[in-house]
Amino acid sequence: MRKPRVVLAGGSGLLALNWACAVRDQWDVVLGMHRHQVELRGASSQKLDLGNTTRLKHQLAQLSPDLLVNAAGLANVDRCEKEPWLARQANAEVARNLAQVAASEGVGFIHISTDHLFAGEDSYYREDSPTEPLNEYARSKRLAEEWVLKACPDALVVRTNFFGWGYATRQSYTDWIIQSLRAGKSLSLFDDVYITPILADVLAEVAHELKARDTSGIFNVAGSERISKYDLGLAVVERFRLPPDLIQRSQIVHGKLVAPRPKDMSLDNAKARSRLGMDFGCVDEYLDALYDQETRGRPAELFHSVSRVS
Repeated sequence: MRKPRVVLAGGSGLLALNWACAVRDQWDVVLGMHRHQVELRGASSQKLDLGNTTRLKHQLAQLSPDLLVNAAGLANVDRCEKEPWLARQANAEVARNLAQVAASEGVGFIHISTDHLFAGEDSYYREDSPTEPLNEYARSKRLAEEWVLKACPDALVVRTNFFGWGYATRQSYTDWIIQSLRAGKSLSLFDDVYITPILADVLAEVAHELKARDTSGIFNVAGSERISKYDLGLAVVERFRLPPDLIQRSQIVHGKLVAPRPKDMSLDNAKARSRLGMDFGCVDEYLDALYDQETRGRPAELFHSVSRVS
């Protein structure tokens, strides 16, 4: 029996790689690449021209996917601040191009957005909370949402904050903590910055389930726990049995950051949970799964999976 096919644009990114691992047993996974090549069990790679809608349409027609996911973009907040034109191109124009092609080809489309869209003065932002981006990254991602829904009204736009295993040249937040502490390095983590993180695998599974129910519009797919980056670090320390004395408290004002950032990016996931009639789990469950992934070899599999070809 033929598996349904999902194309993941931004296929060399941390989210796409973990997404592929999460769904490869049920889906025929194609990782859409630009300047990289990926060798990953259960997935193939295909170069996509994300800047040219004519070529992109031809490429997607050849692949004939059942679902297209936009996991591409520039997530380096400080680089976006320094190069706003690049942020707009990578985060908004690419998203618009993919949405236009998905709509023209009649392909289901999921766009991955962000939790950076707000001023950070409240907690548990809902989908209808007024956006107030503080930096160029957030402004480009807000523009992407607008363009995506205009080009493809049936698109599912997912606001989220995720973690999972990275690879040699791209660490996740939890990678950074685990690898640093195992190397005996001390870390300072912000105790005044709050997020509602979700494991990348759970994000993928929830997004697929939402789209399977013909869900469209903006949905928060995030964890239910509002937690500081410091407390998340402590939870990682406990689950991975790392030395807790290497972690110190810090505040965002002491960070050497170029772009302003919101202190509270927590998202209210009630709308998505209500739509699916299910809970998304908690931080301890996510970290148990992350630990299990390590014992099963996920980080080793991903570490050398990505190579640059041009």
